[in-house]
Amino acid sequence: MLLAPDRYTKTRPRTDPRRVDEMEVAMRHTDSMSSDMQKAVEDCMSCSMTCEETITYCLNRPGQIDAAMIRMMMDCAEMSKMCADMMCRMSPMHMDMCQLCTRMCMMCAEMCAASDDAQMMKLAEMCRTCADSCRAMAGATA
Repeated sequence: MLLAPDRYTKTRPRTDPRRVDEMEVAMRHTDSMSSDMQKAVEDCMSCSMTCEETITYCLNRPGQIDAAMIRMMMDCAEMSKMCADMMCRMSPMHMDMCQLCTRMCMMCAEMCAASDDAQMMKLAEMCRTCADSCRAMAGATA
């Protein structure tokens, strides 16, 4: 990868030999992950995306917006994405993060299940799926 010229030292662009192709690293990690961890990563990413979609859905609905619900979905989206990221990079903290993600997803699922809205029910189901995968990973090793 070529680096931009340093505007302070006026050096020319050069190849940084320490830089490794990010896609290659990601593929290496995916190959070394167990199938359970791969499923957990996929479930976490799906949960994060479904949370984001549901936030947009709620914001576009006419009527009252439940701020607590929006905050819960925002937290769940961020936590499940972070959990997937930590598993992908084989963080030594990924099992702890999976425990937190399980709790967050279950809280979000319970809040969403209290609604009779189809989109909220879809999110509740996705959160439960993510929680189940994270619960399995919380006590597992890669």
